[in-house]
Amino acid sequence: MMAAIAIPITLQSLITIGVNMTDTMMVGSLGEMQLSAASLANQFIVIFTICCMGIGMGASVMTSRFWGMGDLQSLRKSMTIMLRICVLFSLVFSLVTFFAPEAVMGIYTTDPTIIKYGAQYFKWAVPCYALQGLALTSTIVLRSVGQVRLPLYSSIGAFIINIFFNYLFIFGNFGAPQMGIEGSSLSTLIARIFEFSFICGYLFFVDKKIRYRLSHLWLQCRDISKEYFQFAIPVLVSDALLAFGNSAVAMVIGRLGVSFVSANAITMVTQQLSTVFIQGVSNASAIMTGHTLGRGERETAQQQGVTFLYIGIAIGVLGALLIWLFSTPMINCYNISEETRQLTYQLMAAVGFIIIFQSTNSILTKGVLRGGGDTQFLMVADIIFLWVASIPLGALAGLVWHLPAFWIYTLLKIDQVLKSVWCIYRLRSKKWIKKIVAFPLNKKL
Repeated sequence: MMAAIAIPITLQSLITIGVNMTDTMMVGSLGEMQLSAASLANQFIVIFTICCMGIGMGASVMTSRFWGMGDLQSLRKSMTIMLRICVLFSLVFSLVTFFAPEAVMGIYTTDPTIIKYGAQYFKWAVPCYALQGLALTSTIVLRSVGQVRLPLYSSIGAFIINIFFNYLFIFGNFGAPQMGIEGSSLSTLIARIFEFSFICGYLFFVDKKIRYRLSHLWLQCRDISKEYFQFAIPVLVSDALLAFGNSAVAMVIGRLGVSFVSANAITMVTQQLSTVFIQGVSNASAIMTGHTLGRGERETAQQQGVTFLYIGIAIGVLGALLIWLFSTPMINCYNISEETRQLTYQLMAAVGFIIIFQSTNSILTKGVLRGGGDTQFLMVADIIFLWVASIPLGALAGLVWHLPAFWIYTLLKIDQVLKSVWCIYRLRSKKWIKKIVAFPLNKKL
């Protein structure tokens, strides 16, 4: 059951990372300044992406449980609230990016050349927010009811489109204008248009499971608003705090020099490649937990949670081995200075250590415990460990103590270690299983 859900999600994540890696390599061929600018500009876009994931995953706590109950009407109302929040976030990020691109880049770096290139990259990013947000949140809801193949097909199409137009516009091939870093951003916009049309077109006009239509955007949702805000909003807050925390980490890294920024950009791609299955299993565990609890099977959900814990540890160890094994071939793919190369080796070693704990932590926090409705506890854990431990210690390590790159990165990610321990105790306590009120059932599934 886990494999049927996790494998398509893993493949989709792998394709998405392939797009990011190709973007990094193509932009990196233009020079370290352009690579650093695209990397830092994407840090702001990642804030939005993670917020959308929080919006979608928060809604999926409700939708997966309602799907298990057979309550289609409440499921649709949860989606309506989700889409409204997503549109609001898209509007805010679009306005900020449109009116103040240089100011946004100035958050991450003081280098005027990087800021200039970053502003150029942002030029085509404004329409991407709404397109990506609606497609991503809709994808998460489709997954929560077991439709995992459609998003995979969408990602395959977006991958091909993005690579083709990158080749076209970055380098000016086939008579197209040579746009450099702007070409990468334009290619992303074209891919986002395809994803939105594919996913939202299917959901609103074709889907026969949820049968959500455009008219449902005007549903009255007051009867489930309390439940939604109790269980879904803490997920959004947790993921938003994670997004801003990652942005704070990028601020620290952006002030450690161009070489460190470039090394981190390369490391991030490798880290993402090693964690694709973690994301798939995390999503699968959340969906399965929601369905199981929706059927009222508390003991089965607890047994599944413990099994997922062991799976998380095993995946983390495997991920660490892969990072350490393939770090040298990955680094050799880039045209970088010797200083950047040595920093990248140190960061790779740190990522391999952290990934063991990140795997365990992600499968519990983003999967089992979240699927059980324990979202308020997880929100508190994110606040404490990220903002009280990781960010202060990482900033001190990099900007005050001037420690080696290995220790800077390790301290910036120390929350992964601390949360792993705390969440294991939470799983064993069984207090993570929360009740969501069962509304009168509509048509049985």
